[in-house]
Amino acid sequence: MPFDLASAAAPAHPGLKPVHVVGGGLAGSEAAFQIARHGVPVVLHEMRPVRGTEAHRTEGFAELVCSNSFRSDDAYANAVGLIHAEMRRAGSLILAAADANPVPAGGALAVDREAFSAAVTAALEGHPLISVVREEIAGLPPQDWDSVVVATGPLTAPPLADAIRQLTGEASLAFFDAIAPIVHRESVNMEIAWYQSRYDKPGPFGTGKDYLNCPMTRDQYEAFVAGLVAGETVSFHEWEADTPYFDGCLPIEVMAARGPETLRHGPMKPMGLTNPRDPLVKPYAVVQLRQDNALGTLYNIVGFQTKLKYGEQARILRMIPGLENAEFARLGGLHRNTFLNSPKLLDGTLRLKAMPRLRFAGQITGCEGYVESAAVGLIAGRFAAAERLGLAPLAPPPTTALGALLGHITGGHLSLEEEGTPRSFQPMNVNFGLFPPVSVPKPEDGRRLRGAAKTQARKRAMAERALADLGPWLEASALSAG
Repeated sequence: MPFDLASAAAPAHPGLKPVHVVGGGLAGSEAAFQIARHGVPVVLHEMRPVRGTEAHRTEGFAELVCSNSFRSDDAYANAVGLIHAEMRRAGSLILAAADANPVPAGGALAVDREAFSAAVTAALEGHPLISVVREEIAGLPPQDWDSVVVATGPLTAPPLADAIRQLTGEASLAFFDAIAPIVHRESVNMEIAWYQSRYDKPGPFGTGKDYLNCPMTRDQYEAFVAGLVAGETVSFHEWEADTPYFDGCLPIEVMAARGPETLRHGPMKPMGLTNPRDPLVKPYAVVQLRQDNALGTLYNIVGFQTKLKYGEQARILRMIPGLENAEFARLGGLHRNTFLNSPKLLDGTLRLKAMPRLRFAGQITGCEGYVESAAVGLIAGRFAAAERLGLAPLAPPPTTALGALLGHITGGHLSLEEEGTPRSFQPMNVNFGLFPPVSVPKPEDGRRLRGAAKTQARKRAMAERALADLGPWLEASALSAG
């Protein structure tokens, strides 16, 4: 771990009551660490292994249950990369653990999921101001817990979810999130597959040859799509029947059913890839696999989250050239995610308006993605620490990625009512569309920027502004950790 835990923690403030953090996922882990590193004691409650979930397999903190990718690490071209940079500067435990346990992934930041979770777990269990309690909080936290960060994630236990629903009078929203299969590398046919990152992009930890690529002809692609559409899927429970999918994580068979070309313009697009065995013939479609552990023995199928039954998955996935003898370390799955109508229910510091002693963080607030979940945990942790120290929580500027994400959650970008019907609040990844507009400097040669060049310049200008505005906020909101 890059963090020296002794120096990361400020001296404990005598006599302070602890802040309770409920949930040991990405958001809860980050929130607990941020609170403790500012000298405030924390009790971190995690129900695993006392009570498991539909998606988790271990009792480790910050377990990654879907992809092992934190997505783009380019701070000047992608809002996700920008929030990486901001979180690093803010002392994020999650980013420190990710940076310490990377695997090659082109321009993305991906991690060895087991080593990453182990690093976060060791940091939290070894912190002198963090007490870990393995128990389920069934219902609202006790009244004498006067400061609580609820970071129970998209798989919040029903008793707690029901208690929140009854307290607010507002039905929680929900959507399905699907898990991609993982393949043993040695079972991939390397006489067909080849290593290459899209456009040969090397990224921070890669070489430009970080993905395994399985090419398809038009006939193979059409047969594969037909197999997906006809495949037998997991049946919904009655209470799940009307739950929508999140568009950023659609099951592969749902995408296939939307049209025969959908996958070829989505996760199976052949752009930026050249088969070295036949460089003059472009593949009609390509399936990519990304390294999932540091040893390079496991690869996940990128964008192939699915709700197909296990037997159907194995049969259909083996239709992919190069995966005809694939052995699976994990097949795909499906779980139901729950999130709050946060713009209506939460205040500007993520506290529940109906019960301000409860503060929420992570995916339950309506952010989407590993990084975004941890980012909201970081913000909530700093808010809770400031409050406990008798200081006014200071929100990050809306020009930063952290501030833009907070604005989406708390209503800063909520659409006005139209014709008496308010627009629904939906989960959102951080993106430059959440940022205030910025003036793009004209090129020195006086040419007018157009198209992709203009978009690239606008993103860079937003990123430069964000990083410039972040420093003063970190200084102004510095707590006892300085």
